[in-house]
Amino acid sequence: MKLATVRTADGTRAARLEGDRLLLFKVSDVGTLLASTDPESRMDAIADLESTGQIVVAEASFAPLVPHPEKIFCVGLNYRGHIREMSRALPGYPTLFAKFASGLIGAHDDLVLPSVSNAVDWEVELGVVIGRQIRRATIEEARHAIAGFTVVNDISMRDWQRRTTQFLQGKAFDASTPVGPVLVTGDEIGDAADLEVRCEVDGVVMQRGRTSDLLFGPAAIVSYISQFATLCPGDLISTGTPGGVGAGRDPQVFLQPGQVLTTAIEGIGSCVNHCVAEVG
Repeated sequence: MKLATVRTADGTRAARLEGDRLLLFKVSDVGTLLASTDPESRMDAIADLESTGQIVVAEASFAPLVPHPEKIFCVGLNYRGHIREMSRALPGYPTLFAKFASGLIGAHDDLVLPSVSNAVDWEVELGVVIGRQIRRATIEEARHAIAGFTVVNDISMRDWQRRTTQFLQGKAFDASTPVGPVLVTGDEIGDAADLEVRCEVDGVVMQRGRTSDLLFGPAAIVSYISQFATLCPGDLISTGTPGGVGAGRDPQVFLQPGQVLTTAIEGIGSCVNHCVAEVG
């Protein structure tokens, strides 16, 4: 099953993808849909929901998949190739930082490059969306708590990121993180165990990896986070990026106004964002 949150004249609506059309529901977004359905019978319940209309996918305006998650966790240095690229040792535990809902944008929204940064970098990442409340979960319990997977680009302002030993200020800029276009349930993509992840700038491939190269897989990450934080339906976890980031290149390369950033994951879809300069 594939779900999305789309913008309509009456506000955002959760939707189910069927072929080239999105069937709209009364529920405002995917996060609310997950919170309002029983995890044990969710797929059947959503399949039975009455549609209030439909939109052709090519004409849809995608909002952030989960517009207002209670929590957003991100994992740094989680692909073995990227860890080597950044000349780091393999970590013993997931390297975590947070984002905020104000940082999320839709799959096709413009990416505004902030005037205060000269080093805006790309990071294609597999996103995990939580489907049930869990606390101190085993890995198996964590696997069952995953509602599905999506595409994330953890846009990073490297000059701000490197101001201190903490990542947060370079990762949490407003309106800087594309998420979407859809949530895909694990049964359709083998629980995302071995998918190609790819990032392109103006059609040139900058990153290409596979989720099988993750040091900590989705269920292990969810289980680890649940040891200290209660995870709730709609919470979003971004699982890390493979090699090929702009900061890892010689010379370094960063995003510029006018460029088109494409973030794609096999079996899920792609975010396509035009880079524009901040005005004012």
